[in-house]
Amino acid sequence: MIKAILFFLLTVLLNNIIAQPTIESIMDSYKKDKDLQHASYSFCIMEAQSGKIIKELNSELSLVPASTMKIVTTSAALGILGKEYTYKTKFYNSLFIDTIKQKTLSILYVKGSGDPSLNSAYFNNNDSSFINYIVQKLKIGGLKKVTGNVVVNNTCFDNKIPDTWIWSDIGNYFGAGANGLSYRDNKFSIYLNSSAQNLDVELADVKPIFYKNLLKINTFVKSSGTEDDAFVYGDPYSYTPRKITGTIPPNKHNYEIEAEAPLPHLYFASELSQALQKNNLQDPFHYFNDIDHKEDVISNDKLIYTHVSPSLEKIVYYTNIKSNNHYAESLLKTLGAVKSGGQGTTNNGVLAVENYWKERGIDVSGLHMVDGSGLSRANTITTKIQATILSKIYRDSLMYPAFNASLPVAGKNGSMSSLCKGTFAEGNMRAKTGYINRARGYCGYVKTKTGKELAFSILFNNYNCSAKEMKLKIEKLLIAIADL
Repeated sequence: MIKAILFFLLTVLLNNIIAQPTIESIMDSYKKDKDLQHASYSFCIMEAQSGKIIKELNSELSLVPASTMKIVTTSAALGILGKEYTYKTKFYNSLFIDTIKQKTLSILYVKGSGDPSLNSAYFNNNDSSFINYIVQKLKIGGLKKVTGNVVVNNTCFDNKIPDTWIWSDIGNYFGAGANGLSYRDNKFSIYLNSSAQNLDVELADVKPIFYKNLLKINTFVKSSGTEDDAFVYGDPYSYTPRKITGTIPPNKHNYEIEAEAPLPHLYFASELSQALQKNNLQDPFHYFNDIDHKEDVISNDKLIYTHVSPSLEKIVYYTNIKSNNHYAESLLKTLGAVKSGGQGTTNNGVLAVENYWKERGIDVSGLHMVDGSGLSRANTITTKIQATILSKIYRDSLMYPAFNASLPVAGKNGSMSSLCKGTFAEGNMRAKTGYINRARGYCGYVKTKTGKELAFSILFNNYNCSAKEMKLKIEKLLIAIADL
């Protein structure tokens, strides 16, 4: 009995001695860490309600935020547009004067609104059921027969990717930019077959067939490693050939990698045209095209269907929980169009976001924003700005519930699912994560052991270790914040 009591007391004593590292001790370890000898890092921790800084390091230093930039974009979208905002894609039955054949044709004219969710995998089965649904709605709206083409207009956006995105990103699914008429997440699938270690990989298939028919795929991939390390290169504005380099694991059959889909609005028009012809709603030998403006279209358009997107609240959820660059860039350009009264461009969007946060009382002099997603290394921001934005959101009863719900939960889901397991942070911390080459970040909220509600931001740049090793170093700091 005495031995048991002594063992219990010794266990308690050891647990107290081997306590979780404090923020101060972690900072000391960072100073001695050779991997961080040439790195820049910063954190800012605030009381969420008051905005009072309780701990910070280099919080005025502008650093590359990676995908933590999405909190700036998505919160501004909720603040400017409101969580109930929806995109509206409109379908018109119009008349078109064919000056060559000297006759009038009926066309199906589709006006895009920048909706990133159109047949997105997050909201639909990503198959033909969506197009069939559209066709049925067009029938109900009174569409009889399209004797000409399906014509799509995507000019609500400029349909350009940010200038500072790098070549090795823009051909891949995570480099899919915004389009005035996005479709199926603006990506397509390439399937590869690999055999033994260090041998050439063969192209097996491309889906959907629209891109299989239009794109030549040149494969220079080797079989090696355990992960997908293949990269697709190609022009996002044309059907020029795609080149794939890198590696995929050996002995794989129909191994899927995803690439950015060029001109997705024409892919949508193609699928719609095929479905209309199957339903005897479009004459054969007429197809699809796009126009910058409706020359020769008679003005008496008949609106026959308006497709309404899911609410902005739901779009923001997937933007942050899945760190979706395409969604984030679409939101940025939407803000640019709404606030400028003109076209959705990256520059207009950045101006809208910066002005919004200036009006909310934030000094944005440490913010250099060039996209909405954080994919560009030209973005920089301070942890003080990020933490202050989070504090402002926390005090906004209209914005906070939707925004907070979009952040991954430590130890539970999204990009935070593997972090802080078995600690107090698990289930009590929500944070947007960010990672691009040699840049990692975390920012969000935590309810601490002592019941404090905190807003925090952590950014690390130019470390000399692997991304996985850096993640583990930062995890210690996340756990320490939750222990405050």
